[in-house]
Amino acid sequence: MTGTLVLAATPIGRVEDAPPRLASELASADVIAAEDTRRLKRLVGDLGVTITGRVVSYFEGNESARTPVLLESLLAGERVLLVTDAGMPSVSDPGYRLVAAAVEADVLVTAVPGPSAVLTALAVSGLPVDRFCFEGFLPRKAGERARRLAGLAGEERTMVFFEAPHRTQAALEAMATAFGDDRAAAVCRELTKTHEEVRRGPLASLVAWASEGVRGEVTIVVSGALPTTASSAPEDLLAAVAALEEEGMSRKDAVVEAARRAGVPKREVYDLVHRS
Repeated sequence: MTGTLVLAATPIGRVEDAPPRLASELASADVIAAEDTRRLKRLVGDLGVTITGRVVSYFEGNESARTPVLLESLLAGERVLLVTDAGMPSVSDPGYRLVAAAVEADVLVTAVPGPSAVLTALAVSGLPVDRFCFEGFLPRKAGERARRLAGLAGEERTMVFFEAPHRTQAALEAMATAFGDDRAAAVCRELTKTHEEVRRGPLASLVAWASEGVRGEVTIVVSGALPTTASSAPEDLLAAVAALEEEGMSRKDAVVEAARRAGVPKREVYDLVHRS
């Protein structure tokens, strides 16, 4: 009989948030694959668990080479527990390759559900959560990041991103360019930890806040684009602004309203009006 691959969520902050099953799985696993064995040692110490199985490292740098080895353990009937530094394995963390290999080999894959930065940030953001998408980490290079965000400008679902603290300001600036300064968002920092902070507001205000420096683990939640209810062709956008001005709106308000109806960034409409 083949073994079982167990994906176990670990605390994203306070160790008290560890799912109850985590301790028993750590104590009984034949093999524990850990993203960082030092963090695993601290975790089991905090939980008062004694490990009896083998511990191996499993991180981005060795994931490809270590996956076949762990698959052999699974095929030999062993119970392999996969843990990452925080949250659920495979979600912007090692795990996907091993899960795919186990599924292909018809090995049972199960999970110990628990803490998730994605779901926690969504819940506290104050933004719509009925439909959402997870975009992980943005590209580090400015050009690639801008192209990725441009492709999401029309996304109507709430979007969740992970980001490094030292790149948070640049990411927010790129989002403001792609989505518009007034797009609602939330920056969730150090979730469930002592210095937890959630900053909410339009992207422009969050850029200003981030310019003072950001520390800790960061999750960014951005509201989706409004459903497109009007044409976004340049000539139609200009015509919409003109019509709204004729109704008595100021040019600034007309630009904002035309952009809202078309589901495009207000800066795009403003540039069109300015050039014309």
